[in-house]
Amino acid sequence: MDTLTSPGSGGTAPADLPRTLDRLLASGWRSRSIKEELRGNLVEALERGDDLFPGVIGYDDTVIPEVVLAVIAGHDMLFLGEKGQAKSRVMRLLPRFLDEWIPYLDIPGCPVHEDPERPITAAGRRLLRDEDPAGIPIAWWHRDERYAERLAPGTKFADVIGEIDPAKVVAGASLGDEEAIHFGLVPRMHRGIFAMNELPDLDELVQTGLFNILEERDVQIRGYPVSFELDIALVFSANPSTFNRSGKVIPQLKDRIGSTIRTHYPTDRVTGMAITRQEAGLDLEGDHPVLVPPFMDALIEEIAVAARRSPYVDHESGVSARFATANWRAMVASARRRAIVLGERPAVPRVSDLAHLHATAVGKLELDLMGSHQMNERQVLDAIVADAVATIFRELVDEAGLEPIATAFGEGVRIEVGDLVPSSDYEGVLARIPEVWQRSFEVNAASDPSVRASAAEFILAGLHATDRISRSERFGRTIYETGP
Repeated sequence: MDTLTSPGSGGTAPADLPRTLDRLLASGWRSRSIKEELRGNLVEALERGDDLFPGVIGYDDTVIPEVVLAVIAGHDMLFLGEKGQAKSRVMRLLPRFLDEWIPYLDIPGCPVHEDPERPITAAGRRLLRDEDPAGIPIAWWHRDERYAERLAPGTKFADVIGEIDPAKVVAGASLGDEEAIHFGLVPRMHRGIFAMNELPDLDELVQTGLFNILEERDVQIRGYPVSFELDIALVFSANPSTFNRSGKVIPQLKDRIGSTIRTHYPTDRVTGMAITRQEAGLDLEGDHPVLVPPFMDALIEEIAVAARRSPYVDHESGVSARFATANWRAMVASARRRAIVLGERPAVPRVSDLAHLHATAVGKLELDLMGSHQMNERQVLDAIVADAVATIFRELVDEAGLEPIATAFGEGVRIEVGDLVPSSDYEGVLARIPEVWQRSFEVNAASDPSVRASAAEFILAGLHATDRISRSERFGRTIYETGP
């Protein structure tokens, strides 16, 4: 089908859409508000049984129903949760419930996309009053362009609401005239969705401006009331530790937000593993395929869970899902490097690959500085990994039969492994303790040497994490031996 360029959309609109006001009205199109539009399209999606928020995992019974109710109720929304809980992702999916294209008056220099039936600017009203509908041009705005987002820190009033434009005043515009205003993001998103991330970090003056829009849907700049019947849906995000702190968000603004939707981390490990794999977005095939054993998937997710319950980590800050995603990608990268260097196929991650997680953890764990511990970030991460290994080890390995392994180490056995030790060497490395090699079948019943090596390393790490043997690291190698 032929297409035409749609001014303001950055895309193309179907060529058969009306291009003048008379044809638009004759087509049967009628104006509806942004919230009526969201509600109507969401209801249709519910009736069809659509996946409302594709790519959002673990919220089907908690967050998504609350979002649906808020949209049906016509509420502005606040997403309240710790970092890495898909708050921004859910907000960015809301435009799915907008019409694909909406018409607007094609007025040169007009800062907003005017509703053809309900213009809010003097220029728009003047156009409808003075021109024949057959001569009024219509352009089309795509839903992808009807969403704008801003991060609160550093945001100024002029950025979001607007400011008096000195050049327009010099040109003759009155200070109290709308034509003297340089519009900010919110007025420019008239008939769209505006999202403000980290609301508590927003300057109080800007919060006041947003409160005025929520309450009256108009704009006031430097004491000059310029009345616009803004048609906009506002959504916000915030961390509970800052949102609930007195003085961070003005009470009037809190009171005007229709629905507060609480997000959360995955409620079970399987969901967390699915999120991590999805967000990592790695192709595990290709020239250097990677096979990730289930116990390694579980271990990466359990490290994030252990971090969230760790007494050494600031619980108010939270531990983002990006922590698990970065760790998973680093683990896969380490396994791939080994496969490339040693010529192994497929690459299979091992516990020794987790030694590289210190690089991915920097900046993603905020330590509890009020605690009595004196550990640095690296030591905290080591403790968290040990906790996670012990948890998965106890789940997968029967405690019975471990005593002979511990006894063998007590007799002076010393095992050296590492992320660059060939998988084919592991059976020989463990020849003095064949029980470890045999118990690896309990963890992952596979004959592939790379999988067996990974499972055997996991058992050794589990024995260390449960205080049966000791471990030391030297020059990229890990040494397991009898305890002190």
